[in-house]
This record gives sequence, C-alpha cells and structure tokens, in this order.
Amino acid sequence: MSQNQRDAAPERGNGKRPAKRATGVPVSAERVIEYLHRHPDFLCTHPEVLEVLAPPARVNGNGVVDMQQFMVERLRDDLTKMAAARDAVVATGRSNLSAQARVHKAVLALLGSRSFEHFIETLTTDTAMILDLDVVAIGVEQSSADTARAETAGVYRLDPDMVDQLLGEGQKIVLRSHVAGDPAIFGAGAGLVHSDALLRLSISGATPQALLALGSRQPEQFQPGQGTELLNFLARVVESCIRGWLNLPE
Repeated sequence: MSQNQRDAAPERGNGKRPAKRATGVPVSAERVIEYLHRHPDFLCTHPEVLEVLAPPARVNGNGVVDMQQFMVERLRDDLTKMAAARDAVVATGRSNLSAQARVHKAVLALLGSRSFEHFIETLTTDTAMILDLDVVAIGVEQSSADTARAETAGVYRLDPDMVDQLLGEGQKIVLRSHVAGDPAIFGAGAGLVHSDALLRLSISGATPQALLALGSRQPEQFQPGQGTELLNFLARVVESCIRGWLNLPE
C-alpha cells in the first residue's frame, strides 16, 4: 500500500468507527446527517437524546447551531420549574401549619369557657379574631315551640330543613367563594361576607339541626376544593362543647 493510500484511509470515517445499528449493520456519519436533514425536528420530538449527546463547543458563525446553549437553556428552564414547584410546596406547608395553629388556639379558647353564655361569646367573637374571619355565627333550625324564644347574639333561628338545603342532605360541610352573605345565617354581619364555610352541627338526637357559619370578606378565603379536615375538627369540638354545657345526650 502506498503512503498516499495509508494517509487517505483514516479520512474515510474521520478517524472514527461508524455507528452500528442494533442489528450489527454499520451506519455511517453521512447516513446520520442525511437522516437529520430529512427530519429536522428529530431533537424536538426526542429531547431525551440530548441527555446522551456530547455537546459541541460554542462556535460563532452563520449556520452553526449552538447545541450547548440549547441544552443549558433547557436545563435552566427545568431548574426554574423545579424551584417554582418547591416554593409552592413550601408555601402550602407553611399555610397549613398556620391554619392548624389558629384552629388549635381557637379550640383552647372554647375549652376555657366558664359558662355556656361565655362559650357562645367566645365562639362568635374571639374565634373570629383568632381565625382571621369577619363573622362567626350559629344557626339553629326552629320549631313551633321555639318561635317565641329570643335570639342570642351570634345565634340565629333557621327555617326548618334549611341546613339540608344549604349543605345537601347528609353533607357535613360546604365551602363557597364569591358569595353575598345571607342575613338569615350571619345576621347584621352578612354585608361583610363574600366567602363562607357552612358546617353541619349534629349536636344531639334531642335537638334540631344546627349550623356553624364562618364568613370572610375575602372572596376566596373559602372555596370548593380546599381541605376541610381542620374545619371539621372545629365543628366536632363545638358540638361536644354545646352537648356538655346543655347536658344533652348524643
């Protein structure tokens, strides 16, 4: 073999072995380039290939694709999305811890009541401040025997079957956003309410259905889809306290 032939031999494959298919048939660099020319969107539809490619150094000049810059931008975008997701999780966790602490503080205040009247006052005033709400009220369905009974501040008479109409039969809670406060539920404070949480109070088999109503001036303070575990816990505590103060059976 001549010297020229020995020098020319490596140039045929640019000094590299040709890529091979899984079947063992060699694929030349020219075939790969030709395929990519016919499928210019290949990397867009198969971005995972970029994870195994060795990016070229940045080259200035017309017609040169900066693959390294493309990969860096893609990684930067992924990191931005991950950071946003992390921040959302942290914010949600902090909000949940804050809500939990507020509900626990409200429960302790209710348990510290010295009389039934003090309990009602604590529930409708102190609890509203602790939970950062504008109105907290109790509604009790009236019967013919109750029509002459005077209302207590923060406790309102409801029409028969009103609790089921508001919550749905058998439902324990409903959260509503962007609503106008109902005077039948919130009394004089209804004008302040633009979102509310309505919780069924099943105090005793010897009492009519009742309702714990939490109202906020923030239109999205309460909204469908929010977690209700803490609110349900608060309602069960209120039930138990009323049952205890009035010496009622379950």
